[in-house]
Amino acid sequence: MGERVTILVADDEPGVREGLERTLRREGYDVLLAEEGRAALEQIRRGGVDLLLADLRMPELDGLQLLRAVKILAPEVEVILLSGQGTIEEAVNAMKEGADDFLTKPFDRPDLLRAVWRALEHRRLVLENRTLQRRLDELVGAGRILGASPPIRRVLELVEQVAPSSATVLIEGESGTGKELVARAIHEGSPRRGKPFVKVNCAALPETLLESELFGYERGAFTGASARKEGRFDLADEGTLFLDEVADLAPVTQAKLLNVLQAGEFERLGGTRTLKVDVRIVAATNQELAALVREKRFREDLYYRLNVVTVTVPPLRERAEDIPLLAQHFLRVFASRNGKTLEGFSEAALEQLRACPWPGNVRELEHVVERAVVLCRGRAIDLADLPQTVSHLDPLARVVPIPIGMPLAEVEQRLIEETLRHTKSNKELAAKLLGIASRTIYRKLQERGPSREDKEPS
Repeated sequence: MGERVTILVADDEPGVREGLERTLRREGYDVLLAEEGRAALEQIRRGGVDLLLADLRMPELDGLQLLRAVKILAPEVEVILLSGQGTIEEAVNAMKEGADDFLTKPFDRPDLLRAVWRALEHRRLVLENRTLQRRLDELVGAGRILGASPPIRRVLELVEQVAPSSATVLIEGESGTGKELVARAIHEGSPRRGKPFVKVNCAALPETLLESELFGYERGAFTGASARKEGRFDLADEGTLFLDEVADLAPVTQAKLLNVLQAGEFERLGGTRTLKVDVRIVAATNQELAALVREKRFREDLYYRLNVVTVTVPPLRERAEDIPLLAQHFLRVFASRNGKTLEGFSEAALEQLRACPWPGNVRELEHVVERAVVLCRGRAIDLADLPQTVSHLDPLARVVPIPIGMPLAEVEQRLIEETLRHTKSNKELAAKLLGIASRTIYRKLQERGPSREDKEPS
């Protein structure tokens, strides 16, 4: 069960106060009452109020004045203004001042409850995104890879272990998982952090150009070589050379790279002088190098030189709990870039983002959020702002990743936790979906470890 919600009703008419109190208590809300604006403001100062329903016309401190004071004193409190003679102009002014809604008396019970639900949903959204933002600021400020899921934590732990060493690192992972970020994290965590980090995309350059890019060339080495050019190894001296998509290296280039790794020296194209270089190699691939070795498409000796330490970056579908954090980060980036102010994502939108299998991984999520930011017309990104490939997914149909070799107890625990997340911690519904008794849910959660929300009912 979620936390109790407290609503403060401020109205100088006793009948209105009592009527609102009855209606709201029937819906399970805690209700506080105030006869006028100053009493309401004092209650706000004491804290514990989630939503304020305030009459527009009250003696001494009217609803609009109260709204302005609340937005300064407790901006997290949502405000709905009520008026017996409401005009469009008053409603517009109220919304400009920060009111969540404006209702004209007499209002129907369904209209009131819808307005209350919308306001509380907006408050939940703001607080949730504020929490995400704080976490983001901590991670970004520390220069960390974004994420807190077990798979990404394992990557971070391995990065912290290997970074201070001089070992060659091979980063494996699907396209778009963030292999370059891992490479940069290794560099920044190493004694070479103040030296160059040089990237080469081995798949982006043809064989004839790649060799000259890596090793440089002397004047006259080939037609058009009018001056000496330093290669990436020269530029990365004392630093880190990141070879992205290393599986695409041609056999000739593989042999020359092996020589550098073994001897720490190379020759420029067209040159005769052997050059010494101190470079740490970090390579990345979205292919299985071991399979390419078996197929004789990649040198075995080079493979073992590169594969001193392997870091495997998990696909986004295996770290779904990181999606809100990543999405919030991209929202902040693109909102700033496009001059927009957005509060975050609706619960429905976040649920759909979690449900997506993300074949393009983090890069695909980034593009989806950028599109949503550009097209969003409201205060937050909602389901309608997402592309159909995401918005039409069934959130309950999301596949829970189960790596081969995971212990059965952990598999069971993961299924329970994912189901509870989709049912918003409704343990009875989760038990029904899983086909087990609700008491089994409570027992399994206790085995995991006690928490505030896991208390079995008597």
